[in-house]
Parts: sequence; C-alpha cells; structure tokens
Amino acid sequence: MKLMDQLKSKNFELYLKPTVFIDSDSKTVRDFANNVCAGKNNELDKAISLYYEIRDKFLYDPYNIDLSVKGLKASTVLDKRRGFCIPKAILLAAAARVVNIPCRLGFADVKNHLATKKLKDLLESDVFVFHGYAQLYLCGKWVKATPAFNLSLCKKFNVKPLEFEGKSDSLLHEFDSKGKKHMQYLKDRGIFADLPYKKMIRVFKKAHPTAFSTLSINLEGSFEQDAENEQ
Repeated sequence: MKLMDQLKSKNFELYLKPTVFIDSDSKTVRDFANNVCAGKNNELDKAISLYYEIRDKFLYDPYNIDLSVKGLKASTVLDKRRGFCIPKAILLAAAARVVNIPCRLGFADVKNHLATKKLKDLLESDVFVFHGYAQLYLCGKWVKATPAFNLSLCKKFNVKPLEFEGKSDSLLHEFDSKGKKHMQYLKDRGIFADLPYKKMIRVFKKAHPTAFSTLSINLEGSFEQDAENEQ
C-alpha cells in the first residue's frame, strides 16, 4: 500500500491540509518547502532538512511577538524570518504538509530557567504557558520536534542545541551544557491540527495579564544579546 493510501486509511488527511495558520497552500510556503527539500528522496530526509532550516535560519525572538491571526501564519513567519516557539512550530508544520508529511501542533506549559531578566520581568514569571512544538508522522509513528532555539542563541545561553533525527522526540533539554536547570515541562495542553487560537489567547492573558494586555509584545534590544550579557 502506498504511503498516501496508508495515511488516508488512518484518517491522517486532517494533518496534511492547509489551515488558517498552517497555510501550506501559500505560494511562499510551498516554494520554501520545495526548495529546502529539493534532492531529498524520502520523508525522513525532508523532515530533517526542514527542521534545521527553520531552527537556525529563523531567529528565536520573544521580544517581538505579534499575536494577531496574520502575525501567526506560517507565511508571515517566512516574511519576517523570526518568531517565538509557536510561529516557528507553525512554519515547520506548514512546510511538512507541503511535502506530504503529516504534521500537527503540540503545546505545553514549561518552566524556563534561562529566559532573560527583561522577559521574565515582563511576564512576571518564569513559567511560560502554551510553549509550542511540532509533531510529525515519520517511520510509522509520531515524533515531536522543537525548532525554537536557533544555534547561535543556544551558544549564548550555553545550551546544547536540540538535534532531530526524525526517529525520536526532540524536546527542550532539562539541563544546559553546565548542568544547570534549563527547561521543565509542567503541563501538557494537547495536540491540534491547527493553532487553537482563542484558547491560546485566553491562557496567555490569564497567565501573563500585563505582557498580553494587547496582542503584541515589543521589547527594546536583542534577546540574543541579552542572553549573552547575562551569562
């Protein structure tokens, strides 16, 4: 049985279709995914290539957050070349769907020990709700992939970059390269075919009312530079 027939028999079409946020039907998203995957002969190689392209070529930037519908679309992330964990996961999901890899979004609350003081002061917490990651169907199973932290940022935070080989989950490390606490998963918020937008906004506003009194965050400075200065 061909792969696409197998997927249909398992009702995976939902994770291959374009959505409001995972706009895999956008020309820019399609061109991006096809260019990254050019010359790759199987789904595993395509997924790995997309992961590293999005992890490292798109800056992780929680100082500039746009929570509007347009601001969270995969095509917008492509245009800006930066984003926080959720839009980067959305872009990976969209690009994966372009090349016929089923992909969905997962969310969890995490305790982040290595956020900058400026960001923690704004959020009034080191618990970040609704941290986003992608989950891809590869080699007959779902695997989690977290393309949030780009390589240069990991070096400044002394965090080992998250690798992804497509056969096992790639989640944020509990410890940094010095053995200090880095990230703890506190609460699983589920798996979705598209971004649960209204739920996300409601959770953000309840957990971080000052930071998300509007649908945007615009902090001065560079998150990456601040991370380096605080080490």
